[in-house]
Amino acid sequence: MRQGFVKVAAVTPKIKVADVIYNTKVICEAICEAGRNGAKVIVLPELCVTGYTCGDLFLQEKLLRQARAALPLIAEETKEVDAIVFVGCPIAHQGKLYNTAAAMHRGEVLGLVPKTYLPGYNEFYELRHFYRGMEDAVEVQLTEHVCVPMGTRQLFCCRQMEGLVVAAEVCEDLWTPEPPSIRHARNGATLIVNLSASNEITGKDIYRRELVGGQSARLLCGYVYASAGEGESTQDVVYTGHNLIAENGRLLKESKRFANETVYSEIDVQRLLTERRRMTTFEPLEENYNRISFSLKMEETKITRFVDASPFVPGGKEDREKRCEEILAIQALGLKKRLEHTHCRTAVVGISGGLDSTLALLVTVRAFDALSMDRKQIMAVTMPGFGTTDRTYDNAVQLIRCLGAEFIEVDIREAVQVHFRDIGQDESVHDVTYENGQARERTQILMDIANKSGGMVIGTGDLSELALGWATYNGDHMSMYAVNASVPKTLVRHLVRYYADTCGDAALTRILLDVLDTPVSPELLPPENGKISQKTEDLVGPYELHDFFLYNMLRQGYAPAKVYRMAMIAFAGIYDGETILKWLKNFYRRFFSQQFKRSCLPDGPKVGSVAVSPRGDLRMPSDASAAVWLEELERIEVL
Repeated sequence: MRQGFVKVAAVTPKIKVADVIYNTKVICEAICEAGRNGAKVIVLPELCVTGYTCGDLFLQEKLLRQARAALPLIAEETKEVDAIVFVGCPIAHQGKLYNTAAAMHRGEVLGLVPKTYLPGYNEFYELRHFYRGMEDAVEVQLTEHVCVPMGTRQLFCCRQMEGLVVAAEVCEDLWTPEPPSIRHARNGATLIVNLSASNEITGKDIYRRELVGGQSARLLCGYVYASAGEGESTQDVVYTGHNLIAENGRLLKESKRFANETVYSEIDVQRLLTERRRMTTFEPLEENYNRISFSLKMEETKITRFVDASPFVPGGKEDREKRCEEILAIQALGLKKRLEHTHCRTAVVGISGGLDSTLALLVTVRAFDALSMDRKQIMAVTMPGFGTTDRTYDNAVQLIRCLGAEFIEVDIREAVQVHFRDIGQDESVHDVTYENGQARERTQILMDIANKSGGMVIGTGDLSELALGWATYNGDHMSMYAVNASVPKTLVRHLVRYYADTCGDAALTRILLDVLDTPVSPELLPPENGKISQKTEDLVGPYELHDFFLYNMLRQGYAPAKVYRMAMIAFAGIYDGETILKWLKNFYRRFFSQQFKRSCLPDGPKVGSVAVSPRGDLRMPSDASAAVWLEELERIEVL
């Protein structure tokens, strides 16, 4: 449960219809097994104590008395399990029958949550037997000496983990226009459990999956859905035990259908609370809820959920291609609007032969094509300097000519040498002045060509460089419209590859593939034996790590130690703990110290959920201290 993770389980035991004694036994066994596997929240299906498909047997006093007696027995038999458990059971009260979720913990029945919406359509006829649940809790005599509260407005709150607040709804409740879980979440529930008996028909699993995922997204919550399976009557329908665990729109785990499979995953409660704080339209309520406390041991939660090492890049080829096309369209549309508004006759792009400038040129070409403008009005400028290699120069030249842009070459070496003499810079000293002087000279050239041609300078820098401050202030840092400003480096690579795969031009594909194969470098230091001597990732660290850090810090709101923990899982077998910690410290140092560069960014389109524009997603003081974040990392023992 450290760092906000709680392990949950959705369990479907193989029951026998109307055999409460047998069902009690298998329910207890299933709960104990889930407890042994570390689950702290355990959810079983709707009416599993009796079976959902009892039909008019629900009118039999014998069945109802047995079911009521089973609850304290299940609680007692599982009292050694350190978890809160939800079991479906019919409960008779004051002449009516209720379809309830019974919450149990350490030998005690904490409360009963009745079903609100009772289906009476198609194959469902619950209205024949059950009564709509009351909202405000009433006392129900469970045994001679035990009374428990029953009502829909109940929250189960963990003493040791303040953010873990559990609420229950039952099957059909989720499928309605106004599920009870909406109110539960707005009153503080971070985890919704659903005890269900959803029969299977063709295609229903797709809708069920979307429904659970969508509700967890809307409510910024975890959602555990446990459904009835084999063991229920198949007189007219079949139940397949389709169990689902979701968090904030992401499906964490799904069972095989037709298998009565128990599924486990971890809900990140801290992340959910962060999301709710971030989303100003998630408005809390302070209604009259019955809040019931329970205790759990604070133990380490082993992470079994998938941790994506490339959170900005979809894993599947189809999804990745769709994402790439969508981003290119967003970038091009943003630039198209800006070109139209400013009545620019040209666009000026500095082309280095590297990934970022290549993407910027491809986007500019798409924008010009959309405007039916001649590609010759794209001023593609290559500016060889002290660090330019033949490979990048040749790729830049070929790329420009292949795309039909206007080719302009301006060698910056002589101008920079004059500048160095003017300021007294020793050309043999390859320091930051040596490097930045070249970057600023290139920007001056681009700006002046734009003025001369009635155009605008298109920025090439990407999100990862902005996060690290890996840009020369008022050099490549500046432009008139920055098309790549919210595209992380790991995604830039996939965008260029997607263009190469889909452009239908063999010559262009060959050039783009060689650009992809070229090491990332600003090429500001002289080459060694004709090859790039200055590799960015050797200096600031691997971009795949920095993009992971950036996403989990800004989007997930994770603290440094949690970012480190998740990185260790995501990059297991790729980077060791010492390497990850080294670059994570570097990331925080640079992220904080370089904010001044992000505070005056040029305009550029947002393409994903993470961006650093001072006008949009990141309002951060330029002189904020990183001390608290770095101090936490100093306490980490390398894993």
